[in-house]
Amino acid sequence: MAVLSAIVITRNEAAHIAECLESISFVDEIVVVDSSSEDGTGEIAQRFTEHVYVVEWQGYAEAKQVALQKTTGEWILWLDADERIPPELAEEIKRVIQKNDCFSGYRMPRKAYFLGRWIRHGGWYPGYVVRLFKKEKGHFGYERVHEKLILDGPVGTLKEPLIHYTDYSIEEYYNKFNRYTSLAAQDLKEEGRSISPMGMVFRSIHMFVRMYIFRAGFLDGVEGLLLAVFSSNYVFTKYAKLWKLGR
Repeated sequence: MAVLSAIVITRNEAAHIAECLESISFVDEIVVVDSSSEDGTGEIAQRFTEHVYVVEWQGYAEAKQVALQKTTGEWILWLDADERIPPELAEEIKRVIQKNDCFSGYRMPRKAYFLGRWIRHGGWYPGYVVRLFKKEKGHFGYERVHEKLILDGPVGTLKEPLIHYTDYSIEEYYNKFNRYTSLAAQDLKEEGRSISPMGMVFRSIHMFVRMYIFRAGFLDGVEGLLLAVFSSNYVFTKYAKLWKLGR
């Protein structure tokens, strides 16, 4: 029988962590790496697993890599604290890891709940993400934000969606906004990228048109409009910070 480990990294996720860990109670091992939370996240996590490790914050990818090193399973399932594995997806995961197939990992559709509405357009759904993989075949990249899972081998596709409870309020979205755009700009600078003022404008307009028009974000009502505008602003701010770093 294949052994399945789950990893979650946290920082002040008391509002989310219990439901997240409860949704993965079907796995053989849960590893939580907590970056010195001040809201009791670690204590809540200890109700679900003895494998809770408190570390100094060094970045998203580094924290996930630490968690990965602490696991003992052949298969790894990773998710963020604001994500959930519904029962249908749990059953599908349990089935596929017992198969003797050629896949090094599996991607799954992700369904997002944004400002009180399920988002079904704008490029957000199905929004496939690779979250299940063989430990010996994968590792995390070193991007400061939106770190990537790097896999050696082919990737299969699951049918059931992962649930993402993102941004219950506009305040919550913009609390993360400044930190994420700064980290993304630093990554772009290290890649040798640069941008002109007109490039900032073009890229942000392109993002809005792509999400709201071509990917039918308008079908998600006011929330779809807000998401397209916020995403456009995210792109503009990220590249504005890159421009400033290059000055």
